[in-house]
Amino acid sequence: MRDTASGPFVVTLVVDMPITKLDALDVIAFAADSVVDHAGTAFPRVGLAPNAWAEVQIPKFADPPPLTVDVCSDASLEVATVQAERLDTALTRLGWTVRLPRPGEAW
Repeated sequence: MRDTASGPFVVTLVVDMPITKLDALDVIAFAADSVVDHAGTAFPRVGLAPNAWAEVQIPKFADPPPLTVDVCSDASLEVATVQAERLDTALTRLGWTVRLPRPGEAW
């Protein structure tokens, strides 16, 4: 089972709130005016733009938040960065507090 982002180019956003992976994916899909692809599988994701998508990684073994939103691209780091910034703005409008990983935080 994979516990890291699936794209070669990734920008990680962190959300310090208690939310399930399924609920987080639904909110991300709503914010991005998209849908959850591969729902009901081990590797769901939300399409953000051509060659860009978001995946949610949750803490292991009932650890408390944060959860991470990996914005992935198979095109370039620039595409991932632009889409991460757009998603951050959209989620912030919905009341989420989104941040980049702090130094030393390992995902």
